[in-house]
Amino acid sequence: MFEKEKAEIITAGIMLDRYGLISLSGGNVSMRIDSKTLLVTPSGMMYEEMVPEDVLVMTIEGEIIEGTRRPSVDTIAIRYILQQMPAVNAVIHTHQPYATGIGLVVDRIDCDVTTLANTAKGPVNVAPYSSAASIDMGYAVVDHIGDQLAVVLKNHGVVTIGKNLKEALYAAVYLEEAAKTLYVAHSYGGKIAKLTAEQIQTAVEVFKDYGQVKN
Repeated sequence: MFEKEKAEIITAGIMLDRYGLISLSGGNVSMRIDSKTLLVTPSGMMYEEMVPEDVLVMTIEGEIIEGTRRPSVDTIAIRYILQQMPAVNAVIHTHQPYATGIGLVVDRIDCDVTTLANTAKGPVNVAPYSSAASIDMGYAVVDHIGDQLAVVLKNHGVVTIGKNLKEALYAAVYLEEAAKTLYVAHSYGGKIAKLTAEQIQTAVEVFKDYGQVKN
């Protein structure tokens, strides 16, 4: 059941590891199938060791339809996000160090590089601390993500969302790239060159035509 989508989830998890956004079995990846069904990665398994049968098929209410593994400990939060945000079809949670680290000292990661505008749609808010493996994490995401595709969870990590898995993955990867760039800029000293609201919006619009046209 949903073998193609399960394979996409595993590939996304492997990409998170490749880009240094998770360590070992950390984080999780989930995808909405329809209004009643979602896929979620299992708890405590490394992505390179997963096979499609390890990815769970669940109802939005939390009942396991298919799979024998224990689902991610954050499933209750993921379900809440999907319930409250019907336009969202993918949720990724990471512990990426640069964005998380910057989130310890600021309440917003400013959008000072075009790639963050391209993929996260603007500055990224930092939500107050919420307990992991609880619905509070879902509350934090819904309450603080705004119109962007990413939010930092203070003292914890990052959640990205998207209309599909690719959009959520790009938001996670490029948020970390932007955080690294900002870290270098602040380390060097001097005044940070800022993007205007108009420049940010232009970068958002330009990215809508990024990639190849699907036949």
